[in-house]
Amino acid sequence: MEQEHLLLAVISVLFLPMFFILFTVIVLASLGKSLGVRRRYVKLLLKIFQFGKAKIELHEKKQQTDENSEDEDENAKSNDEKGSHVIEREIAISATQGIKIPDIAAISESMKHEFHLTDVMYFTKCGVEAIIEDEVTSRFTAEELQSWNLLTRNNDGYHFISVRLTILYFVGLLIRYCMLFPFRVVLAVIGTAWLIATTAIIGYLPNSNCKRFLNQYVSLMSHRILSRAFSATITYHNRENRAKNGICVANHTSPIDVIILSCDNCYAMVGQAQGGFMGIMQRAMARATAHIWFERSEVKDRNAVAQRLQEHVEDEQKLPILIFPEGTCINNTSVMMFKKGSFEVGKVIYPVAVKYDSRFGDAFWNSSKKNLVLHLSDIMSSWALVCDVWYLPPMTKMDGEDAVSFANRVKAEIARKGGLVDLEWDGQLKRMQAKESWRKKPQEQYSKTIKID
Repeated sequence: MEQEHLLLAVISVLFLPMFFILFTVIVLASLGKSLGVRRRYVKLLLKIFQFGKAKIELHEKKQQTDENSEDEDENAKSNDEKGSHVIEREIAISATQGIKIPDIAAISESMKHEFHLTDVMYFTKCGVEAIIEDEVTSRFTAEELQSWNLLTRNNDGYHFISVRLTILYFVGLLIRYCMLFPFRVVLAVIGTAWLIATTAIIGYLPNSNCKRFLNQYVSLMSHRILSRAFSATITYHNRENRAKNGICVANHTSPIDVIILSCDNCYAMVGQAQGGFMGIMQRAMARATAHIWFERSEVKDRNAVAQRLQEHVEDEQKLPILIFPEGTCINNTSVMMFKKGSFEVGKVIYPVAVKYDSRFGDAFWNSSKKNLVLHLSDIMSSWALVCDVWYLPPMTKMDGEDAVSFANRVKAEIARKGGLVDLEWDGQLKRMQAKESWRKKPQEQYSKTIKID
């Protein structure tokens, strides 16, 4: 009996505080309230990172003892002043305009003669320069950090340069994997189960204002619980611009984007019907409200897809559709080409810019290297998920403006507001070869610069 009482006492000491914290987090998330613990936690982390940065800078200064290292520092500074370019390129290659030459007249004048094999060397050099500074493939790798954030997955090698940094690193390792990670996994399971169960139950209610209200409340509650599973600290700007219906578009870094945006507003989702666990979630959510899930055979029929989107947009009683026009995840540094489909359907678009703070963890999902489970485990074992969300004023398609121009205009505004680089390349280049038309444009423009008698 004494052993049983002792065991119960140990369990009470270890698990009761955890259950109390878990219950408190779920209740506060359900009510949309916060005690400010996560923001204080983030401020504390910033102070620790600053301490680590000072130690690393001191260590690097001690290593810079010869003149060569000093010269490298000066070159690095001069490169920083010029920008992120390693080389000064005379020709830029564009996805839509082919070759872009600043001083095309001077180059064309120098090449007005019969074709010689050496004429291609100038453009060969510019092609090599474009390969050296490839602005496309660099968008599909983790964002490089300016300073170490005590994670070995970034700037590996700093955790043994100082006794204090080593202690901080191992203490952080214990906190992240032995305390935060299990707690976050439990929250993620509870949030997911709650979302599936409640939306399935709401699906049996008749269509009414009560059903819509319950679905919106349950959706906000579930996604807020799920956001706590990543210690998400989100700052929403210009909330008066939130979409009430129509089409909402945003840049795409991770599947977590859906959770981040759904903590503050309710959306209808659009995508391909899945099997397995994702299929269970899709069917449960579809019972509660009108989401658009396409079958594999239907996805290829653009007219059928556009028709279903159009019907959804025209019904003001339905939730706004959340679409990521890039079609793939980009590494939180830029915005790539928006597909024109959603801009053909809607004349009014509600843009949203999402920017993560990579100092606390990398939110980018490289789907070609990691599956979704590994990606989520990486985020849940990071320090936190800190991001800003900007709701931009709705943008209307102008008279005579085609879908591509409208998409580019919206993309430029999202990039500007989120402090991202605006790129015109298709993000699907991560998975496929460049189109033949893209290869022909530079060839055609190159041939125009050479006069062949």
